[in-house]
Amino acid sequence: MQDNGHDGSLDRRAVLGGIAAAGLATVSPSRAAAGPDAITAASAGDLAEAIRTRRLTSAEVVEAHLDRIAAVNPRLNAVVRLTAESARREAALADAALARGDRTGPLHGVPVTIKDTLETAGVVCTGGTLGRASYVPRTDATAVARLRAAGAIILGKTNVPELAGALETDNLVYGRTNNPYDLARTPGGSSGGEAAIVAACGSALGLGTDAGGSIRVPAHYCGLAALKPTSGRVPRTGQFPRPMGARNSVFHVSLIARRVDDLALALPLIAGPDFHDYTIVDMPLRDPRAVSLSGLKLAFFDDDGASAPTPEIAAAVRSAAQAFAEAGIAVAERRPPDAEKAATVYYDMTRGDGGAGVRAFLKSVGTDRISPLFEQSLTSRSAPAMGSITEALAAFARWDAYRNAQLGFLEDYDALLSPVAPYVAPPHGMSFDPDRQRGVGYAQMHNLTGWPAATVRVGTSPEGMPIGVQVAAHPWREDVALALARHLEDSFGGWSRPSI
Repeated sequence: MQDNGHDGSLDRRAVLGGIAAAGLATVSPSRAAAGPDAITAASAGDLAEAIRTRRLTSAEVVEAHLDRIAAVNPRLNAVVRLTAESARREAALADAALARGDRTGPLHGVPVTIKDTLETAGVVCTGGTLGRASYVPRTDATAVARLRAAGAIILGKTNVPELAGALETDNLVYGRTNNPYDLARTPGGSSGGEAAIVAACGSALGLGTDAGGSIRVPAHYCGLAALKPTSGRVPRTGQFPRPMGARNSVFHVSLIARRVDDLALALPLIAGPDFHDYTIVDMPLRDPRAVSLSGLKLAFFDDDGASAPTPEIAAAVRSAAQAFAEAGIAVAERRPPDAEKAATVYYDMTRGDGGAGVRAFLKSVGTDRISPLFEQSLTSRSAPAMGSITEALAAFARWDAYRNAQLGFLEDYDALLSPVAPYVAPPHGMSFDPDRQRGVGYAQMHNLTGWPAATVRVGTSPEGMPIGVQVAAHPWREDVALALARHLEDSFGGWSRPSI
């Protein structure tokens, strides 16, 4: 980890019960009773409320998180650029503003971390590739700028696989990131650094991306809540590499946190057009608190037909379905059409030129040596090249047919429940094993459709690893996905602190 000192629209109700559970409700303005563990385990929304009411200062909250990073990061290697100096300075300014009666926004004084594929003004952004090892952006990515405008304080950047191209996190710039529940296992990818540090209480909220499960798989592996919004909801401006071309719509700037409420808090802050990303639609955001579960219709499946889940993951999905049924939701066990083809459809449209364009792009940014993990990605996912333009166009036609079929299926339901992946976090170096590759379709299905999908922890494997499930909803209905995820969090407890 390197220290680099340079660097809304819906307000959230106070969740006082959560503050009490974290030990913060009794904190007086003198703050004598707030311990660092209680501070770092609290949700982003609860911390914002404690800072707003001056039961805690932003300086105390930031310092507690910096101390926590110092304690866990040597074993995790999750935070790869620490902005401690600027974070302390901004916390002092946030406290001074509150003393004057000024509040920047719903995240005033709350510390967050940013995935190292999203640009941050004045802070190195590598995208995990050697050619960008010293690249310092001049401006923030749109979503980063919007978090800052809402009062968030950036603690640092978190690790990724090279070009965000794998479901585990390792690269030649910073090395490998470990899972806080078992250091011998991966936290996933490509938002693996975010998942590891948020789960380990080093950050209150993380900003990442998801192009093929990159926020939801790490959330599942690390026992967190995450949201992949509807494609077209959050600008991709400032993401590296910038999504362009026919595959643009599978890329989603996304959120990860310990609590579902924090996803609901942050989504309105980063959503909406920025007039730099032409794909973003000015659709209204609905409030998850206004969703009535009773009367909703939900389909679920625990096996996509391509990769059978572990018994514990299948049981977790069925337990989640039962919890929904008990809440008055009409639940039906039904698998979407061609669910088993999701990974094939996804990877067919990535083959194209067999990876030649990606290699040329890496050379253009100065990367002369590709990480072994990314070489595996290119070999397993991009090769062999399409035989002709006609073959390539046919792959995109299959994608269109696939998403039309999925949308037709969802017409009869409000949401779809399934595993995020058919296995828990594997040991390092196994993400490209054939049996692991067959399991990526559960997550990629919702990148192909562009639907919003929320992930939440509902169980634990015999090895002690978290088990999450995902709930997808109609396009633009993040409120339904979040309301359903919140019900599962209430029913099963959600995130549980790792022993690290």
